[in-house]
Amino acid sequence: MSRKYSLAYLTIPGTNPMDQIRIAKETGYDYVSLRTIPMHLPGEPEFLLDKDPALFEATKKALAEYEMKLMDIELARVRPDLNIDEYEPAFEKAAELGGTDVLGSVWTRDRGYYTEQVAKIAEMAKKYGLKYNVEFLPWAGVRNLQEAITLVDTVGADNLFIMVDTLHAGRAGVTPEELARTDKKYFNFIHLCDGPAGPDGDVVLDNIKDDLMLYTAREARYYPGEGDINIAGMVKALPGLPLSIELPHLENIKKLGVDGHAKRCLETAKAYFAKNHVD
Repeated sequence: MSRKYSLAYLTIPGTNPMDQIRIAKETGYDYVSLRTIPMHLPGEPEFLLDKDPALFEATKKALAEYEMKLMDIELARVRPDLNIDEYEPAFEKAAELGGTDVLGSVWTRDRGYYTEQVAKIAEMAKKYGLKYNVEFLPWAGVRNLQEAITLVDTVGADNLFIMVDTLHAGRAGVTPEELARTDKKYFNFIHLCDGPAGPDGDVVLDNIKDDLMLYTAREARYYPGEGDINIAGMVKALPGLPLSIELPHLENIKKLGVDGHAKRCLETAKAYFAKNHVD
């Protein structure tokens, strides 16, 4: 069976759900991954399906019209200033649209606090038949694969998984061999993109090195095969998992448009995996 691909929100940021669904269908994706829990970033529109009935109905109609499936919604974060109870209405609407997963991340190093919060979010997601997937990022609260495994083991929820983002995993020092020897029960889907192996390869912004990882992650990821990360090895180590392409690159979007960029993301991924004999 060939891998299934989802078009993640951050690949074409700012795109409304209806257009994202259309673009996903027209460019050959199997699923969409929508951002319906806002991050309150400057200039980013918010698509609150639980608070905007007209938007919810339009999104539901687009999914049906384009015969597209919703895989996950994002981003259910754990951070001391965020109220996780506000996520539940978004979970309910995602389930109504046929979604199966929620993506989240942790932004505190207080292990006791974030473990308790993750457990509550997983329990909340389970009420709606959703899986909760936590990604690790080297500058966040859960920073590597081993910390993520410890979190999942400690919580012990059967709907809690680790989401491997190939960019973050590569920068956290995770190898394909480490993924291959890790029990596959921990994993549910993958975020796919390429990039420089570490911050030394990032574009320098006004010589402010502290912001380089974040800049690359949000604005300048690479198409598969154009960077230094062994994404073929990582994907081989996690057989059969869906690949959600999260590949923001603002300059390429300017050149190609959102449709063209989304299409190129999928085409380069498939060509890269064919070249590297990845099923």
